[in-house]
Amino acid sequence: MSIFDWQFFRGAIPTVLKDGLLNTLNLTIVTFIFACLIGLITALIKIYKIPVLYQISLVYVSFFRGTPLLVQILIFYYGLPTILNHYSTDYGWNVDISKIPPIIYMYVVFSLCYGAYISEVMRSAVLSVDKGQHEAAYTIGMSGPKVLSRIVFPQALSNALPNLGNYFVDIVKGTSLAFTATVVEILASAKIIGARDYRYFEAYLAAAVVYWVVCLIFEVLFRTVEKRSRKYERRPA
Repeated sequence: MSIFDWQFFRGAIPTVLKDGLLNTLNLTIVTFIFACLIGLITALIKIYKIPVLYQISLVYVSFFRGTPLLVQILIFYYGLPTILNHYSTDYGWNVDISKIPPIIYMYVVFSLCYGAYISEVMRSAVLSVDKGQHEAAYTIGMSGPKVLSRIVFPQALSNALPNLGNYFVDIVKGTSLAFTATVVEILASAKIIGARDYRYFEAYLAAAVVYWVVCLIFEVLFRTVEKRSRKYERRPA
């Protein structure tokens, strides 16, 4: 066997794209949406120090930021079905837990994990908005929710975009761990292809190229959105 089979490598790329890219993008986008929602809610809880919820948010953020994502995946993939089966039996839900697709568990664990990280991004972005704008809005009779939705959130989102873009790209790469839960994404697809002819090097390199290109595309996209979001800012004379 030759050291490197270029033909196999070239053929592996479209196969990886066909078999694994959709699940990778699906998991990334769903995770990012829910992680942003979880992160925003957690950030507001910590900013306003809502009783009970504030203490819970501290433990939540500390746990998911202090444990490896792979460990979290294994806990949720093996632990959550056990818990659901227990309560399904006790309460007579008659739900077949085995029919729940593995990617559902991945939605949960990835969203909770990255939501913990994004909560700190959201918190710092909200706090970066000048408090004078809050006070000015209150003086003209705007309610708290309107101040947040019309004054704070648009500016906070603009400030948070660079970090949100970084986390989006990090999620794309982090989805490679979903293969441990039998989710066929880019890496799992490459592993399957490599096993057919024992060409793991070429298959994994093809996966690396696909990840690289996908991340580059989203980096450019977020950079473009960031530039457009800052058009309102006053430029120096």
